[in-house]
Amino acid sequence: MLLFVLLGSETGDSIEYNPNLLDDPQWPCGKHKRVLIFASYMTTVIEYVKPSDLKKDMNETFKEKFPHIKLTLSKIRSLKREMRNLSEECNLEPVTVSMAYVYFEKLVLQGKLNKQNRKLCAGACVLLAAKISSDLRKNEVKQLIDKLEERFRFNRRDLIGFEFTVLVALELALYLPENQVLPHYRRLTQQS
Repeated sequence: MLLFVLLGSETGDSIEYNPNLLDDPQWPCGKHKRVLIFASYMTTVIEYVKPSDLKKDMNETFKEKFPHIKLTLSKIRSLKREMRNLSEECNLEPVTVSMAYVYFEKLVLQGKLNKQNRKLCAGACVLLAAKISSDLRKNEVKQLIDKLEERFRFNRRDLIGFEFTVLVALELALYLPENQVLPHYRRLTQQS
């Protein structure tokens, strides 16, 4: 059995969680925008840039701001998109997905994710959020684990074992304040 261990990071542990930090609307345009300030209003002009260049610039800017995070911003967003899609397939409520996002982003900001454990972390966050926020029956939990295993391509034994590791990394703090969940919830409901 593969043993995945969360990596500790002295730098990441000191960052206070902010639900808008990784979903900052400024990330997509980076240095390709210009803010024009006039007497009675302010406007932003975003110049055209190839999507690949924009992605590269966005990831470089992200790496400069968060050197302790071992994943790119585009990879983090891709994992969150997978978490959302899987949750929709399993008919989980948007608040459950929002909670999973908070757990996931807290681990990201602590610098505990890497290329080897990122999918297990994402899966464990969805599973923990579903268990805490939903009234799931045994067969629904089994179905969710089956979907997680299929979507993220890992072994269910690894997921079950890793669930406890994530729980410890989150310091058993699964009940979240509204101000951490609500911004994610609003974004999710606006996207639908």
